[in-house]
Amino acid sequence: MARPRAGDGAALLDDVEQTREQLHDRAREELGITGVAGPVPTLRSALRSANVGLYPLIALGALLVADGVHSYAFAVLAPEIARATGIGKGSVAGILAVKTLAIAVAPLAIAALVQRVPRRGLLSLVTAGVWSATSVFLGYVVTASGLAFGLALDGLSTGSVSTLHVPLLMDTYPPEIRVRILSYYRGLGEVATVGSPLLVALLVGPLGYTWRGVFVALGVLSAVATVVAVGLRDPGFGRFDTERIRGAVHDLHGDGAGAGDQLSEDDVALGFFEIVRRLLVIPSVRRLLAGATLLGVMTIPFQTFLFFYLQERWGLDPTGRGLFFAFSAALSIGALVAVGSRGEALFRRDPGLVLNICAAAIIAAVVLFALGAVAPAFPMVVALYAAGSCLVAVIAPLLNVSILSPIPARMRSHAAALVGIFSGGVGGIAGAVLLSGVDRRYGVVGSMVSLLVPGVLGGLVFASAKKLLLADTDRMIDEVLEAEEVRRLTSSGAHLPMLACRGVEFSYGQLQVLFDVDFTVDDGEMVALLGVNGAGKSTLLRVISGIGLPSRGSVRFRGGDITYLDAERRVRLGITQVPGGRAVFSPMSVADNLRTFGYTLGRDRRVIDPAIDRCFEMFPRLAERKNQAAATLSGGEQQMLGLSRALILQPRLLLIDELSLGLAPMIVSELLEMVRQINAGGTAVVLVEQSVNIALNLVDHAYFMEKGEIRFNGRSADLLGRDDLLRAVFLQGAAAAETTGKRR
Repeated sequence: MARPRAGDGAALLDDVEQTREQLHDRAREELGITGVAGPVPTLRSALRSANVGLYPLIALGALLVADGVHSYAFAVLAPEIARATGIGKGSVAGILAVKTLAIAVAPLAIAALVQRVPRRGLLSLVTAGVWSATSVFLGYVVTASGLAFGLALDGLSTGSVSTLHVPLLMDTYPPEIRVRILSYYRGLGEVATVGSPLLVALLVGPLGYTWRGVFVALGVLSAVATVVAVGLRDPGFGRFDTERIRGAVHDLHGDGAGAGDQLSEDDVALGFFEIVRRLLVIPSVRRLLAGATLLGVMTIPFQTFLFFYLQERWGLDPTGRGLFFAFSAALSIGALVAVGSRGEALFRRDPGLVLNICAAAIIAAVVLFALGAVAPAFPMVVALYAAGSCLVAVIAPLLNVSILSPIPARMRSHAAALVGIFSGGVGGIAGAVLLSGVDRRYGVVGSMVSLLVPGVLGGLVFASAKKLLLADTDRMIDEVLEAEEVRRLTSSGAHLPMLACRGVEFSYGQLQVLFDVDFTVDDGEMVALLGVNGAGKSTLLRVISGIGLPSRGSVRFRGGDITYLDAERRVRLGITQVPGGRAVFSPMSVADNLRTFGYTLGRDRRVIDPAIDRCFEMFPRLAERKNQAAATLSGGEQQMLGLSRALILQPRLLLIDELSLGLAPMIVSELLEMVRQINAGGTAVVLVEQSVNIALNLVDHAYFMEKGEIRFNGRSADLLGRDDLLRAVFLQGAAAAETTGKRR
């Protein structure tokens, strides 16, 4: 038998759980969720308390204005540009789809860059410079291809706005004023909506500029705004939320010093696509991204078709269209100022209430837009569109806070990028295709009325995310508290289990398979995982090895959080799995299988060949068949080949699924001796086994699973004498054990 289980590891994990419970309510308050609808602090007092001013808001707002000015200028001048370049409405929509695609692609690249070089302030300035130059370039294009290129370049720089600005504002300002700050930021964007049409009207009307001159002038204006934002700096990630939560742990317990055999933060730091995959596991994020897609279908192509509608139905020239949008945007600024503190109060009480407001606003807005499209009088069109625009404007800050709040600070740029992809890339392109098709059949009025469908559906999707948002925020809080408490314990020299799964839940689609599973393995220990078919044993191994991602809970290895690490990275950290019945590459020879196992870690042949020789010494049968295809081996020989993976990789933790299933007793005995030798060399082993006697005579500790839950666990010596427990798991279920226990 291997070394005994350490006595303090489970107790320390209980300390982690206790810390989470003690600090959970305080952590909620740090995120701005108090559970009561009390008064919100004044903006001035909150800024003074946080020791931050309004310059970051003004700087980012100036960049937003610079971006919005020429974006709206293109929309206002779209009919004139189309005539000058010889293209129609459908081609304009197609070119805008190219820009939308560029906007969707850019956030991914920017988020990856932020992850490597966390200087969001500098990146914001660089992208602003790019779109300033692009605006000047657009003033000189003469072909449709040149126009498409310029707008694509503009889209690449414009796409950075959502990825950089909102996460930067959330890290710059404390949670108690974030809704107001984001509302004011959006209000500055509406200033562009007011100023751009008015500026275009001035340039095209009294000053006599052509559309080309307008873009050159706006490029110069964008450059001036970039200069205004030169002092922008990055405050770091999570300054006012996740870092405060971590500080609460140390306030409760105090700091430790020292280090043990633990993984470094770099070892378990998530890569770009690991972060994206981790975000898509969050239920509220998935739901809100679906809503953002429908919102993109409704809003992104709507503006362009509205310009054509105003020209064709009401005969408005660029000046008239500019005044139309300026009036609506001016009212939107007032709506944003009014909703800021009220939205903050709702968020403090329950973040889900904010989504109810968003849902109602979206549905009401799309109804108003549809009514405006069929209104018989122009004043009615102005009134209905202005009211709908106010509702759409107030949605943005509320949705930004809702989507980004349940996400760790370092991942918010990635989440913002996903929102851009789903709303702009998926929704925007789908909306352009939808409206273009409807326009050809029913005209521009019909295309605008058709937006009722995605608008209403989007509102319903946002409303359905209400119950998910607070639960996901609590999960994020628990993750941060657990991570910091584990870091504190390990830095003070405390011994934690080598592997610790806490509260793990896993689903295949809508079918949940694992329920609140706790599972630990100490260094050098052998543990059996027992249960009938379908109990969830193999699924738990998939979660540990990284093949499956849990919907809730954590997986820690040597103190590091590996819950969302890719499977190949876990192999490099020292976790290897021998899957039941699928442990070899059938078409390849035995020798090539062994060599492939070694190449998993990138080792050269000088290291791999001696390891292969050790495998042949341990399993002479494999040496005799080293040039045969693995598919020609017997079941026992294939298990030997699969188990040889551990001899080559020499993992810290070996996961074995159904070692003895369908094999002769003599072969099983040989394989078990191999497992003992691997364990004696210091490798911890988790053995999933159908044969209870084999497993419990081999291991130190055993867990029993039933219907995705850990029903029983204890030392193997104790469990061998408990026939009632074994009968409960394998014959009658957990209810039988409870009945037997009561009788005893």
